[in-house]
Amino acid sequence: MTSRPKIRACLFDMDGLLINSEEIYTETTNSILAEHGKPSLPWHIKADLQGRPGPAASAKFLEWSQLPYTPEELFKITSARQESKWKETKPMPGAVALLNRLVEKKIPIALATSSHSKNYFLKTAHLQEMFELFGPHKVTGDDERIPKGRGKPAPDIWLVALKSLNDELLKSGDIDTPIKPEETLVFEDGIPGVEGAKAAGCQVIWVPDPRILEVVDEKKEEIIGTNGEILGSLEEIDYEKYGL
Repeated sequence: MTSRPKIRACLFDMDGLLINSEEIYTETTNSILAEHGKPSLPWHIKADLQGRPGPAASAKFLEWSQLPYTPEELFKITSARQESKWKETKPMPGAVALLNRLVEKKIPIALATSSHSKNYFLKTAHLQEMFELFGPHKVTGDDERIPKGRGKPAPDIWLVALKSLNDELLKSGDIDTPIKPEETLVFEDGIPGVEGAKAAGCQVIWVPDPRILEVVDEKKEEIIGTNGEILGSLEEIDYEKYGL
């Protein structure tokens, strides 16, 4: 990695990073594919879908699968099937410990998830002790502050989350100067989210599913870039390296 500015804030993706909801997305998608006599979703396609807003991911998926649905129809079908399963989500290894440590060290944190607000609440209602750590700083994929069509891999959601922190911290007097993107560490498991964080100018820790890492192996260094690192789990973070 290149020389890094001191980290003043941390931003987090949610699905597949903080909670195991990506498993439910995959199960639902594969059940629909099977009903149409098609093979399971390959991981190189999954890698391109992960982290995108639901409607955008549906459109991408249909380009590959050629299922007889519009993106809107598919999104409605998958959302209905997933709804009963969201209460089963669990924290990913190391997630709760990391969030608690950052709060204890008074490092500002915000959530930036492509999940729409309804799904966010369904996925996290039983995990409020964990998600209340973010306070009011939660940005969902349907947040009106994100321009239409500017979900991940665009940088907007990360910049909106950082602005949420800066607005509060400057108003309260807890900081004198705004936190810059380069002073911000993004945690993300999906390639579109990593691309968006890099475009925003943030430092990035990428925690991909090992099966995705396997299919993009030759491109992994290009994906993470020079100002980030790849971890196998949130449990592996070197707090001292980032001054945390």
